[in-house]
Amino acid sequence: MAITLLAGACAAKPEFNPPKGTALPPPESADSALSYARIGETVAVGGPRVTPLTVLEDSRCPMNARCVWAGQVRLSVRVETGAGTRDMEITTGKPLPVADGTLELAEVQPDRVAGGDSGGQIKPQNYRFGFSFVDGL
Repeated sequence: MAITLLAGACAAKPEFNPPKGTALPPPESADSALSYARIGETVAVGGPRVTPLTVLEDSRCPMNARCVWAGQVRLSVRVETGAGTRDMEITTGKPLPVADGTLELAEVQPDRVAGGDSGGQIKPQNYRFGFSFVDGL
């Protein structure tokens, strides 16, 4: 009997095959949609509402360069929850505990480009930030 239970625990996960003509994502990624905002725009991200305020750091490796470190983006944000409003700092790749879950800065657009007239710098109004929220309950 123990062998039967063990074999059942190791069984492969069934493949997700949506019906033809549908564009549904697999169940694991159904909650992975990002909410996008620019500097000064407020967006609902799951439960909290998030407003990007200031880019504190953008050390991402330019897309046309080779780097030893991928870099990161640090962003000052205003987070509104049922408990109130707080200004916080969020960094790509580092989920931030908020209310009953975690807020993540999952995507930053556009990619940096080395060289050119801007010297690889992006104007604040051209940034677009993708946030996700994973509920802890």
